[in-house]
Amino acid sequence: MLAVIALVVALGLLSWYVYELARRRTFPVPPGLQDAIDLPYEDEWELYHNALSLCSKKSRLCLDELGIPYRSHPIDLIETGSYENLGRDFLAVNPGGTVPVLVHRGHPVYESHEQIRYAADHAPSGAPRLVPEDASLAAEMQAWIDRSSLFGDDPIAAAAESAGNAVPGLTVPLFAAMIEEIPRRKILEGLLFHRYKNRPLMFLAMKQAGLAKLHRGPAARVVARCLRHMHAHLDALEEQLQKTGGPWILGERFTLADVSWAVVLDRLRETDSLHVFVGGRRRPAVAAWWGRWQERPSYASAIAAHDHPIVRRGLERIRRAKLADPELRAALEEGDRPGDTGALA
Repeated sequence: MLAVIALVVALGLLSWYVYELARRRTFPVPPGLQDAIDLPYEDEWELYHNALSLCSKKSRLCLDELGIPYRSHPIDLIETGSYENLGRDFLAVNPGGTVPVLVHRGHPVYESHEQIRYAADHAPSGAPRLVPEDASLAAEMQAWIDRSSLFGDDPIAAAAESAGNAVPGLTVPLFAAMIEEIPRRKILEGLLFHRYKNRPLMFLAMKQAGLAKLHRGPAARVVARCLRHMHAHLDALEEQLQKTGGPWILGERFTLADVSWAVVLDRLRETDSLHVFVGGRRRPAVAAWWGRWQERPSYASAIAAHDHPIVRRGLERIRRAKLADPELRAALEEGDRPGDTGALA
């Protein structure tokens, strides 16, 4: 009898999984505007976004800089509470399961680096011009956007190519600190429905090991590698700002390049590593640029106003853990960058 009950239960679970899997199909989507897709919408501009997501921050900053009002659709990722991005409702908006998604008159625009350019090109009359008219300057702007953007299915593998791709490795400590609050059963949903099983597996491993043991596992090598690459990317930004004299990346003109790089610095703030890169006398031009950014109204509306309590508590855990363990602090702030550890704050 027990065997029959167990079989019925197993068949029921299998049937449920097959049913759900068929309705939660995820697959890569092309970047840019999708004219052929028509989604229900209420406002001309709508944004599906997450408080922690680096790319969501970029799109919010851009829309606020352009003065474009939009209907906000906050979407949880597992780091901020649940796999809402793998739910049927959101997958109807983006089968790729990623945020942000910018929707303009019902047509989705995928990938934040495409969204900011699209928004700038379709902003209403009177909006500030964030793209230079000069073709050479526009190309230079795009090169800086590319160097700050997160792209690819395995971004950390391309950390040397862009600061955006170095960011996930430096966010590992924050992930480990935040995932302490997330029940395992919610993470397991990712194993069932996420396209890339390595992400939920990574979160489960972090949940098991905890932040305090981060420097004793393979994650420490990822952090060290991304520290090296981020130093190189910010060296390039420092050189550019000193060359142009600022106050912005292309000089006097504020552009989408500044929007794209701002979220990189903000993520360093969130992971308690900003002082590693711009503390003391290190990279004074970048430090001054970042100070100017924090005074802009869009920083308050697009970043500070979306402060998430789980992120805030995660940051506090990182600070406490580093104070309690100098070895952990050294691993997260110094890595294995030769000849440079003495200059770190």
